[in-house]
Amino acid sequence: MMLQVQNGTYESKTQEIAKEFLAATQENRSFLASLGDQMRWDDKLLAWAMSNPGLRVQLFRFIDTLPALNSKAEIASHLQEYLGDQLVELPAALKGMLNFANADSMPAQVAARTVETAVQTLAHKYISGENISQVIKTLERLRKEKMSFTIDLLGEAVITETEAESYLHRYLDLMQQLVAASKNWANIPSIDEADGQKVPKVQVSVKLTAFYSQFDPLDAQGSEEKVSARIRILLRRAQELGAAVHFDMEQYAYKDITFNILKKLLLEEEFRQRTDIGMTIQAYLRDSEQDARDIIAWLKQRGYPLTIRLVKGAYWDQETIKAEQKHWLQPVYNDKATTDANFEAITEILLENHQYVYSAIGSHNMRSQSRAIAIAETLQLPRRCLELQVLYGMGDKIAKALVDKGYRVRVYCPYGDLLPGMAYLIRRLLENTANSSFLRQSLENRPVEELLAPPIPSSPSLAGGIEGRFISVADTDFAEEKKRNKSSLAFAGVRQQLGKTYLPFVNGEYVNTTTFVDSLNPSNFSEVVGKIGLLSIQQAEQAMQAAKAAFPAWKKTPVKERADILRKAADLMEQQRAELSAWMVLEVGKPVKEADAEVSEAIDFCLYYANEIERLDKGVIYDVSGETNRYIYQPKGIAVVISPWNFPLSIACGMTVAALVSGNCTLLKPAETSSVITAKLTEILIAAGIPKSVFQHLTGKGSQVGAYLVNHPDTHVIAFTGSQEVGCRIYAEAAILKPGQKHLKTVIAEMGGKNALIVDESADLDQAVIGVVQSAFGYSGQKCSACSRVIVLEPIYHAFLQRLVEATKSLNIGEAELPSTQVGPVIDVNARARILEYIEIGKKEATLALELPAPNQGYFIGPVIFSEVPANGVIAQQEIFGPVLAVIRVKDFQEALEVGNGTNYALTGGLYSRTPSHIQQAQAEFEVGNLYINRTITGAIVGRQPFGGFKLSGVGSKSGGPDYLLQFLEPRHITENIQRQGFAPIEVSE
Repeated sequence: MMLQVQNGTYESKTQEIAKEFLAATQENRSFLASLGDQMRWDDKLLAWAMSNPGLRVQLFRFIDTLPALNSKAEIASHLQEYLGDQLVELPAALKGMLNFANADSMPAQVAARTVETAVQTLAHKYISGENISQVIKTLERLRKEKMSFTIDLLGEAVITETEAESYLHRYLDLMQQLVAASKNWANIPSIDEADGQKVPKVQVSVKLTAFYSQFDPLDAQGSEEKVSARIRILLRRAQELGAAVHFDMEQYAYKDITFNILKKLLLEEEFRQRTDIGMTIQAYLRDSEQDARDIIAWLKQRGYPLTIRLVKGAYWDQETIKAEQKHWLQPVYNDKATTDANFEAITEILLENHQYVYSAIGSHNMRSQSRAIAIAETLQLPRRCLELQVLYGMGDKIAKALVDKGYRVRVYCPYGDLLPGMAYLIRRLLENTANSSFLRQSLENRPVEELLAPPIPSSPSLAGGIEGRFISVADTDFAEEKKRNKSSLAFAGVRQQLGKTYLPFVNGEYVNTTTFVDSLNPSNFSEVVGKIGLLSIQQAEQAMQAAKAAFPAWKKTPVKERADILRKAADLMEQQRAELSAWMVLEVGKPVKEADAEVSEAIDFCLYYANEIERLDKGVIYDVSGETNRYIYQPKGIAVVISPWNFPLSIACGMTVAALVSGNCTLLKPAETSSVITAKLTEILIAAGIPKSVFQHLTGKGSQVGAYLVNHPDTHVIAFTGSQEVGCRIYAEAAILKPGQKHLKTVIAEMGGKNALIVDESADLDQAVIGVVQSAFGYSGQKCSACSRVIVLEPIYHAFLQRLVEATKSLNIGEAELPSTQVGPVIDVNARARILEYIEIGKKEATLALELPAPNQGYFIGPVIFSEVPANGVIAQQEIFGPVLAVIRVKDFQEALEVGNGTNYALTGGLYSRTPSHIQQAQAEFEVGNLYINRTITGAIVGRQPFGGFKLSGVGSKSGGPDYLLQFLEPRHITENIQRQGFAPIEVSE
């Protein structure tokens, strides 16, 4: 009851205060109405973006690219490419400016100079300075206006340990220079004092992820150790100088680990009594109210208050897109009104607990700020317990009105170079021009009642999806502690099962063998994961005869029944996800996240192919009057699946279940080094209900059992993934007609690649470096899709190479089981020896840019980067299948494509570019089966990115695509004349 009374009081007072402030900022609202030729170009760009959604997108994409462009001609051509799109409706002034035929012409130069200057002017509205002297001038101006500040250092994404170390030292230097300057500043009681206490004049805002380049919730302990060590240095120095430190919040994935690190650190005896530190809550997050309550409970335990900055949140688009792509629950609210309502609720929680927390309310929404003031005045809060915050350049009028009313205001001031500041600028422009922005609405003469009305939350929506489209399963979100714990428990359980014997599964039973081989943990080759029984030729023949006998019944099994077995297998894999991941980590050395993603892919194959066979089973009807025509499919017969070790579960599963669900009896012959994992797949398929002899697991040597099955006259389909050498031999042998063979064999062969990523001069180098490192060294370069060549245009070659080397140096190399590991071992001793031979060749034909040391206890090779690699060199042409990257320099984009296409392979390729014409040209001319633009080139998802190549990368349709099952089926057509003595059945319309 008391809360209801207070809320009623708060609302009445909120309206009263907000109307006063709105009246004080009324002159703002004539902005859009005053558009005209007298406006500066930066104002025009912003106004046009507000009024034209299509132009807004293209304009901001151009602005994002601008810092990478090095000449007026480049700026002019990109301006024309982005804004010249026919779908973009241009204002007359802009259309006239773009009317030039040559990017080197004088009109183009004028256009480039005008727009570049306008964007720089725009940036300076939101960025408080490009160097420390400019910033100090800005801060001194703010202080004259009785506003305090917090400084945020803009910077490139921290992707190397050199950059993380630099980030710390830049902040130490920044604090020292600001404190030195502050000694000359006069004391301003309204912002430098509160309730008789001094408030630090200098405050800086920092991001935890920037203190460690490999910051990752999966490696919570390792990340905490690295970050905490650097934060302690920062906090000690801040205390010596008398500066305050505030910790910003970033993407949702980092939220929990950020709070955990700060809570632990700020309970340490050295820091427990500090009250000049703050952290941030983002109200657009669904769990932010609970976070606020948890922090308050923790602050009660701590016994000393801290500042909590409450903001709406700056990564809404990024969070919603990521959640949709990952098929995770949306962490953010779907609409602005719900966020605003949550913001007000948390404001109330913070202010009503003012004895434990200092509240910093950051918003440009006049109602949100007024609500905080209404609560504070009703509760008669001490002055120190509330300050109001705005972003530099966005809340100037609001800030002035708040100061004039006597409230404490702090301005969040980013500073730094324009290039690293561009991401920040784009976020600010998106906010300023969004339809839901209070600032925009207040500029558009919206009624006061509408602007200040209480926010009404919409009905919740947690997940998105397009009806009718296949939705892949979600990978594990290791940002959740309970899921990290589940993974750890799975490893403990799996380790108790190491060393067991796994026998071939033939004709519905496990059969004894005379020969065994040990499957070893490549991270520690003294550890036996399992003993594998190797099939004899005689036993392989028994398996073939059993499959032949089982085929007629399986062929007649209803499609729905076959599909449901796959769905059951998918359910079992989901239940066993953590254990299956652990087996992969231990048997083939795949790091935890990548192993988890592989389980997802295996599940997706089951579900996707189950759907596909039901689609195909409907057939196609071509009826005409008096005649029916049916186009249908039937299974081919016996399928032999020869699966690789590098995707031991997903590829083995995908090829196997595709054959099975199509009605073929299937013999799976896995790689010897990954037979424990396929034994686990076998257990799942049996438990899912695959009938006796329809599926058999034939562990054995490829040169013996594999070759025997390939050449067998009763084999109808061979599905192979592996090396080009073996694939070509299978293709040739399968073409030979054997005695008694009455069919031609179908061969589906995926045989690897020499995949290239092109980086042009307009690329976002942060993105490009991260993408190349992940594509080249993920799973130690042992993916058929891995990047083994990066082709870089000359203007950015040295800058790119330098950051690439530093980023690679920062990777953690170690046992695949460790959560910190990004680069694990290679698969076995033979692979290690072969890769080392290629490295020696590379040292003779190129320049060694990096060779990282690696542990000795397993089959480890540290990442190796060669620069100045000739395009026709051995290491640029032959598939190495290890963590070896060739960096090739080219003069222009045409040469880049020629080099990219200049191998025998055509599997995957990629491009990092922000030049529309380059993107279009790559789409048309880059000879690869899977082209990825501005992202990594590994990690294809079933149903979204069907996977497979051409040339010598393989033959057959793409796995996980709409025509993959057709390779396991024989199409038939049946025509029936339904006339009898000149009459036919009457068609009945539905």
